[in-house]
Amino acid sequence: RAQRPSSAAAGNPVLALLFLWVLGWGHVTAEIDIANMTALHKHVSFFDRNKDGIITPSETIEGIVAIGCDYAFARDFAAPVHAGLGPKTSPKDAPLPHLSIYIKNIYKGMHGSDTGALDAKGRFVPAKFEEIFSKHAKNRPDALTSLEVKEMILANRDPDDPQSWAAPIQEWGLIYGLASDKNGYFHKDSVRGIYDGSVFVKLEEERASSQSTVCRSLSFRSTV
Repeated sequence: RAQRPSSAAAGNPVLALLFLWVLGWGHVTAEIDIANMTALHKHVSFFDRNKDGIITPSETIEGIVAIGCDYAFARDFAAPVHAGLGPKTSPKDAPLPHLSIYIKNIYKGMHGSDTGALDAKGRFVPAKFEEIFSKHAKNRPDALTSLEVKEMILANRDPDDPQSWAAPIQEWGLIYGLASDKNGYFHKDSVRGIYDGSVFVKLEEERASSQSTVCRSLSFRSTV
């Protein structure tokens, strides 16, 4: 089974300084139409801790800690996420340096080399989700092993877009490490929960009941 993510993740010093500078930075209001939220909106809304439609770096840190990681790991994980998604999702009237993530525009930050289970607008595509298991679940039809997750990531890589290769490794590695069972199986309901964020809610509830920090190492990322 893959080990848990590590709090010793090496961060870019420039990003880290910029990130710390904007932790308390203000922003404009960005309300979300709850009735018409896509799966991707729901996925990222877990990290919108005050539910104002905007995710600040400090909220992402809080969310990562809530699902079972320590603060140092959460800080290093959040910095590149906001550096990448903030400028893409921020409206023109948002305060510089555009490191907060605006949920209504999150589809603008979608990356390639993914499973296709979300369309270009972030809507869930059931047929593509089922393909994950029909193509890659060899040991059990309703769960993925660490090796099968790695094979899936490699199979979905776009050879013409190498810049998109890192994000799936980071995302799947983290959630596999947190949500797979003691035998290393990543169950279908947990995988489904990635797309609408419900797996994050489940992980937060489990951590609250156990009061433990489970992120230990991110070897999954480096071995894919």
